[in-house]
Amino acid sequence: MSSFLSDPGAWSRLQFGFTITYHYLFPQLTMGLGWFLVYWKWRALRTGEEKYNDAARFWAKIFGLNFAVGVVTGIPMEFQFGTNWAGLSKYAGGVIGQTLAMEGMFAFFLESAFVGALIWGEKRLGPRYHFLVAVAVALGSWLSAYFILVTNAFMQHPVGYQIEADGSMGIASLSAYLLNPWAWVQFSHNQMAALVTGSFVVAAVGAFYTLRGLHQTQARLYLCAGTFAGLIASLLVAFPTGDQQAKMVGNHQPTALAAMEGKFEGGTTAGVALIGQPNVAAGRLDNPIEIPGALSFLAYGNFGSYVHGLEEYPKDQWPDNIELLYYSFHLMITLGTIFIILMAFATLQNWRGCLESSTAMLWVLMLAFPFPYIANTLGWMTAELGRQPWLIHGLLRTSDGYSKIVSNGDTVFTLIGFVGLYFVLGLLFLFLIGREISHGPNKEAFSRSRLTLPRDEELVARNGDPSVPTTAGEAVAVDREGRSV
Repeated sequence: MSSFLSDPGAWSRLQFGFTITYHYLFPQLTMGLGWFLVYWKWRALRTGEEKYNDAARFWAKIFGLNFAVGVVTGIPMEFQFGTNWAGLSKYAGGVIGQTLAMEGMFAFFLESAFVGALIWGEKRLGPRYHFLVAVAVALGSWLSAYFILVTNAFMQHPVGYQIEADGSMGIASLSAYLLNPWAWVQFSHNQMAALVTGSFVVAAVGAFYTLRGLHQTQARLYLCAGTFAGLIASLLVAFPTGDQQAKMVGNHQPTALAAMEGKFEGGTTAGVALIGQPNVAAGRLDNPIEIPGALSFLAYGNFGSYVHGLEEYPKDQWPDNIELLYYSFHLMITLGTIFIILMAFATLQNWRGCLESSTAMLWVLMLAFPFPYIANTLGWMTAELGRQPWLIHGLLRTSDGYSKIVSNGDTVFTLIGFVGLYFVLGLLFLFLIGREISHGPNKEAFSRSRLTLPRDEELVARNGDPSVPTTAGEAVAVDREGRSV
């Protein structure tokens, strides 16, 4: 512990880990919600049913709030490359700076320019153009993710670079850099996981309204779309995207794969550990329960393939926190399996027409929405802990990448500031989201459906017709479900 507290690099890692973990709570939902908005706007165009527009309007507000907080929490990370990771910026800034700039210029500006039009421009744009705006927002959010993930993929599997005369890195092939095979696999896996988050949140709000007996048409819409999309996305996270990610790790980061599964000794027919506790000091996995051959197949496509063990590599190339890496990976896999089972059962219940009457299932769906956030965080911890001790795998060590002139005190002080600021920001965000959910999706529909009697009918009422109100300003308000209010 004392060595950790005295290591400036460790504090810089902790600060960046906190800020990026907190930040990613918001983009994963916007990326997951984007295509729901596109779907509902498309259905509104095809069918002319206003319920789809109501759904799009409601979730566009949730999208906008997430987007705004995501922007605020993302800005500090750009500065941290210079303040805390000057070694990385000096060495690899000529490469990773390209996609970070592309993300800002081509993707973020596209998304941000259309978010306002999505939320406030429906009447001025009309149905068709508003649908195109929703498509632009969804594409912008995913394009932004791709540029960011190309940057991360380069740090995991560097391609398309060259070493310049001054010893820094530069671009040798922009196409090789942008089309990094690791980036394609990582992007598909990450985006499916974001869709899982969006699906669980949509289903949770639908379950909440159903349990309270509110907004029944909208609640039914959210439950149907959320559970079905959640099932498809959960399956795609596991296969083929998760399977391809495992093969990438096995081929290019064998030490990470060994640490993720607690494999200290290499061998053929390597199994996947269902249960076990890594004992790094003794170089073994305690109390293992394994599926024989499963790891060999998942990593290399053959049950008899040889899987390298950690003992085949120098210890200074091992991930520096094997225990946390191992448990992060296994908890992520466990949660992913639960997601598939839960959404499969919920979809079956919906197909049978009994989901809305299943109180227990609705409670599970409502309370399950935080777990995709946890699974996504664990997934990123697995990726980043597995890459250690490298910032750029095989080229730049983490110990050489942090800013040497920034003291522990400076880093700790700013970390405390971030924790306090983000805590307040989180409370504000939860308040605003809670207020939108309490208002509900039919708030605008209710105001449009309000029937105020004209002046001549009021005069008829005063002449004795009992079927109309007798006082100026009296009205009958009827919501979209046909209930008097």
